[in-house]
Formats: sequence, C-alpha cells, structure tokens
Amino acid sequence: MPLFYGFMWMCLALAVPLGEASVLAEEGLLKDDTIANLLKDADEDLEPKKPQIQFNAHFSANPDEGCYLDPENDDCLQNCHYNTSAKTFIVIHGWTMSGLFESWLHKLVGALQQREHHANIIVVDWMSLAHQLYPDAVNNSKLVGKETAVLIDWLQEKGNMSLKNVHLIGYSLGAHVAGFAGNHVRGTLGRITGLDPAGPMFEDVEAHKRLSPDDAEFVDVLHTYTREALGVSIGIKMPIGHIDIYPNGGDYQPGCGLSDVLGALAYGMLLDIGDAVKCEHERSVHLFVDSLINKDKESFAFQCTDSNRFKKGICLSCRKNRCNAIGYNAKKSTSKRNSKMYLKTRAQMPYKVFHYQLKMHIFNYMFEQETTEPTFSVILVGTLNDSIPLPLNAPEQIGYNFTNTFLVYSEDEIGDLLTVKLKWEGTKQSWFNFWTSSYWFASKGNEKELHIRRIRVKSGETQQKFTFCLKDLHESRIAPGGELVFEKCRDGWEVKSHKRVNL
Repeated sequence: MPLFYGFMWMCLALAVPLGEASVLAEEGLLKDDTIANLLKDADEDLEPKKPQIQFNAHFSANPDEGCYLDPENDDCLQNCHYNTSAKTFIVIHGWTMSGLFESWLHKLVGALQQREHHANIIVVDWMSLAHQLYPDAVNNSKLVGKETAVLIDWLQEKGNMSLKNVHLIGYSLGAHVAGFAGNHVRGTLGRITGLDPAGPMFEDVEAHKRLSPDDAEFVDVLHTYTREALGVSIGIKMPIGHIDIYPNGGDYQPGCGLSDVLGALAYGMLLDIGDAVKCEHERSVHLFVDSLINKDKESFAFQCTDSNRFKKGICLSCRKNRCNAIGYNAKKSTSKRNSKMYLKTRAQMPYKVFHYQLKMHIFNYMFEQETTEPTFSVILVGTLNDSIPLPLNAPEQIGYNFTNTFLVYSEDEIGDLLTVKLKWEGTKQSWFNFWTSSYWFASKGNEKELHIRRIRVKSGETQQKFTFCLKDLHESRIAPGGELVFEKCRDGWEVKSHKRVNL
C-alpha cells in the first residue's frame, strides 16, 4: 500500500502544469518551484546534502554481515578480500518509500554469486538519500553517482582494477545513478545495465542528465513498465542505451494482474494497483536474475522499429546482429546506439518462450464478405510437445488475397515442427452484418469460407524455415468452426524463380 501511494503522489505532483523553468539544483532536474513547494515541508532545506553512502562488499540476507569499502581507508581492500583480478559488479537500488532493502536485491546478489563465484559484488547503499520525496531523491542520485565514481577511481588506483571488468547494475532511479557514475569516472566503464530506469524527470532530458550510451562501453536497458498514468510513466519510455529491450512491448507484463491501472482505480482496488505497479516495474530485475540462473534457457529479443511491427511477426531475424540474448547474456555486437528490441515472455521464471512467424496467403472468393474478420488459432505439433491453441492476433485487419504475417509464441518447447493445425474459431462482425447474414439472407446459403493452401513458419530461436502443405491437397476451404491440417512438405521457403535470359 505505501508503494502505491508513493507512486500516485509522484504522478500527481509531476502532472501539475509547468510554469517558467527554474533551477533547483545545479543541473536543473526540478523545473518548477511550485511542484517543489508541494512536495517539501515548509522549513526543509533543499540544498544538496553530503551523500550518506556505504559500499557493502559482502552484502547478504543477514543485516549483521557486511564489509564496507571506504576510499579513505586503503586497508579495507585487504580486509574485505577484494579480488583485484576478478570481475566487479556494482548493484545500485532506486528510490524507496519504505526505507528498507527490498527482496529483489538479495535475489539479484545471490544470483550473481551463483553465476560468478569469484567476482566482487558491491552494493551501493544510499538508502537514507533514496528514502526521500521523489524529487529530492532525484537530486541526490547525481551526488551518489559522483561518489560511486570516486570509489571506482580509487579501486583503479589502489586495487589495480580494470574498468573493462566493471559492470554496474542499476534498478529504477539506481540506473541513472549508474549513468552519473559512468559520466564522472576516469576512463570508460565496461558495462552498465539499466533495469527499467526511472521515467519521471528523466524522460526527454539531455543525455548527461540521465543514463546514456556515453556512460560505458556497453549500455543495455530493460524496459518493463512504460505505460503512462496521469501523463507520466514509472519507467522511462525513450531508448537510452546501445540496446533497449522492451519485453512484451514494455507496457504490460504477463502475470502482473492489472492491464489498466486507472481503470482499476475506478473500482477502488488500491492494493492490487500497488502490487501491479511493483510487479511490472520490478519484472526487469527478475528477467535479469532469470538470465543468470537459467543459463540453458536464454531469452532472445529481436530488433524492430516499434512494438506494432513486432506484433505482426515481421521482426524475427537474426541477420546482421538483429537478435540478442537479454539480461546478463546480452552482448554488444555493434556500435549502433538505441537499437530497440522486443520479445514475449512467460508470466513466471523461467521466462523464455519460443517465437514463431507464420505466413499464409488467405484467399477470399466471396468478395461481399470482405468486412468479416476471421478469428484463427493454430496448434503446433512437434517432436517434443504439442502447443496449446495459439491465437493468430493481427494488430491490423486481416487482408484477403495477399500474404498475412502473424507472430505466435509457445511457452513449451515444441522441438522440430511436424504439423500445423489451423482452426477458424469464429468471426468478428457488426450487428447489422450478423442480422442480415443470419436472418434475411439465410435462405441463400452463403456460407462464409476462405481458402488457405500452405503455411510458412520461421522459428525465431533457431532461425529455421519450413513450408507446410495441406494434408488433403484437394480441400483448402475453411469456414467458422472448421479446421485445416498442414504437414511439413519442405525445408526452407520457396524462392521465386528468375526468368531465363536467352542468349
């Protein structure tokens, strides 16, 4: 409940119309004195305070355990058994309403320890500065980033640490802290991972005021909660890394319950809203944890210009580095910035699903029925499993007498595909069309039917292509409630033959 009220207060405050810009802090992140006055006590001093930060090198579930690094005390390197030749992970939490470490932090640290046994794992504890009103925490984040850069510079000097072995992982507001650290450190960090970086007060601002590709050799970002509420988004929507991955479009995460926060608010489901916000925002962390502990079930994302094109099934190519593993296993394969990538996931760990592109030419010989839109589903039959019925959802209207492309995904591994079963579940039509077709014109016997002769399938994970032909070559008709069965008839897709040139 406190989490929900905190988010709603933040949204309400930031939705107040902006007046003339004024500078609150040195970088000007707060842009309206009126908003600042609404969010502070009358006698509160808004001047930046000296960071109260601890760098815990032995973070665990036991609060009594820990070993703290201090750039002013060289002896702590030996006391904390800092491994100068190993990788160094620096984990940074975000804004907090409770003032306590959340459970995701222990899970992430534990997963890093499990995957990289000899690595140094440092948790940046800036809880006292993060447990503030959101605008104050935003201003504090810049100072925390600078102090983290001081720590890294000290580790380079005293611990012989190589910046190439340094990986900062920041969640929400902590992602921008990582960006500020990368901006101030001497040299260039190896990698920064932003886990659903905070959106309010960072959307559309200059690169040096947020996480950006300039902050490390490789900056990868997971966006899991970009849906707007009251004009703002909890997670940043704009691409801010070398690769920006939007699981499930970045605006809805399966298993998180509510798809429309404001709609739920109208019904008074306050606790559920708070849980949904936390679930979707925090899903970025759990996707990263999943990539650490389920090495044999890597999730892959595919480059695409936008979410709608991905939903059409157009973007399942791995040519020219157009696909990449997500989370810990992501790789920088090009210097190109802001490569937007998409994937579908399951509702729980392991999150991996298997993506398929289906292409089929739908013939309609009864043109008076062009307004009728069929509702198709497919069952994929393979050597390992049969899928459940998978809907063929079209972001736009299905087109007749040309090739339609669909994206389907299975939570179960199918294996090598053997058969595709296509079913026409029903129709979507207006009441007028329904009335006229079922009553006035029932005597004409104009049964709705379409013709489909073959289906082409491409696997996103294996990049294999297959063509499936009708099991009964003489029957290509399908009507509402009907089914067609297609069997694999060739590997690959047919290539149009070139005209011969007579010499």
